[in-house]
Amino acid sequence: MRGRVVLTVVGVDGSPLHPDATAALAHAEVVAGAARYLHLAPAGAERVAMGPVDAALDALDGRRGVVLASGDPGFFGIVRLLRARGHEPVVLPARSSVQRAFARIGRPWDDVAVVSAHGRALGPAVNVCRARAATAVLTAPGAGPAEIGAALQGWERTLVVAEDLDGPDERVTTVTPHEAAGRVWRDPNVVLCLRDPDAVPGTAWIAGGPPRPGGWALPDDAFAHRAGMVTKSEVRALALARLAPAPGALVWDVGAGSGSVGVECARLGAAVVAVEHRPDDAARVRENAAAHGVDVRVVEGQAPAALAGLPQPDAVFVGGGGPDVVAAAAATGAARVVVALAALDRLAPTRDALHAYRVEGVQLAASRLADLPGGSVRLAATNPILLLWGEL
Repeated sequence: MRGRVVLTVVGVDGSPLHPDATAALAHAEVVAGAARYLHLAPAGAERVAMGPVDAALDALDGRRGVVLASGDPGFFGIVRLLRARGHEPVVLPARSSVQRAFARIGRPWDDVAVVSAHGRALGPAVNVCRARAATAVLTAPGAGPAEIGAALQGWERTLVVAEDLDGPDERVTTVTPHEAAGRVWRDPNVVLCLRDPDAVPGTAWIAGGPPRPGGWALPDDAFAHRAGMVTKSEVRALALARLAPAPGALVWDVGAGSGSVGVECARLGAAVVAVEHRPDDAARVRENAAAHGVDVRVVEGQAPAALAGLPQPDAVFVGGGGPDVVAAAAATGAARVVVALAALDRLAPTRDALHAYRVEGVQLAASRLADLPGGSVRLAATNPILLLWGEL
């Protein structure tokens, strides 16, 4: 059967090759890989530089072949693609670039989210950097340190860029996002994105850090708020379901108030920008984010003007502001826009502002249990809220 036994994938990290890798190369009919690795091929083997991947893989079919790949080829590497084409390769991994980069700075990496922008859209990788305290990004030309740095301006981050690890031009540089955006970097490289490069990571029991505890739609008193100005948990539960926050997504919380919706989106892994014009409420958003151990970027200003220049969102929650704010949210092209309304007269103009979306809505009128003297309970009504959502 095609590709079985005869195909070996060899990881390269600058250290001497494993004897099994040397033996596989000695008997190879064809060797494929990045041009910088092809000097390892024996004189009699066909050499195929891996630019267009499909052409290189075609050359391997039915032949004794070796693929030379950087680091661990089973970690965001060529092994997945080979398996998809029906190969069952023998894999001889080396140390991954992420492993080596963190070793260079002497930091553990079991708490680190690892994302790839190699052959993929950069946006989701950047959003993980915006959301997480520690992220490693596998880069590519056009999706490297400069592009990542430009996208992270406005977030408090430090970038460690490791270029040409174990190569003749190895260099490990610590920069701000702004500095990274203004430089030219050597390929290949890997980027470590750290909120606090001097912090000692806590104990991790699962790679990438533990999942957020406690579910979602937290009690209202889980958030500091001004005189009850907090999106109630019943409303928040449905809003979160429609916003669909997840790692790799960016959510705007506009008219954030206490920031309860934005904080909950961040707890579920999304990157979050909270927009709030009141300085005291903006301070509460920061307080609530810190209390729940998440990172929320707070922009102080009045929407819609304050929305100008913010990075493209995947979803927007509008908790405060009129139809002009909803229209500005819709103009971003976000896949989902969710609006909470207390005033019924805003229903029609809000629907009009969402004309490009498929719009649905519901009135939420919850009654909560409340204690009465003598141990009895009654139902205490919360203020009804109209929740609208538009989906593209």
